[in-house]
Amino acid sequence: MKSLTNVCAIGEELALGFGDGSEMYFPLAMMRRACPCAQCQGEPDAMGRVHRPVVEYGPRAFELKRFEMVGGYGLQLFWGDGHGTGIYSIAYLETLAELGGS
Repeated sequence: MKSLTNVCAIGEELALGFGDGSEMYFPLAMMRRACPCAQCQGEPDAMGRVHRPVVEYGPRAFELKRFEMVGGYGLQLFWGDGHGTGIYSIAYLETLAELGGS
């Protein structure tokens, strides 16, 4: 698994650097919309059905306030609207890069 070594917000993008020298860049709005937490993506009920919530984004929802590395496996982002429960695993970041990051 890749190791995340550097994180930096540059304008409207999040830049990630990894121990193998590779880099990923994501639009902040994409990262906020892709938040993997249950509040944003939903969670399964007792029958395994996922109920997806309706997420509304306020005026500061796409403003990245800070970030923290989580162990050796992920990144937690904290947004201007107070949201910050999502932990983006490195595997999830790789999937997002395939879908529209760079």
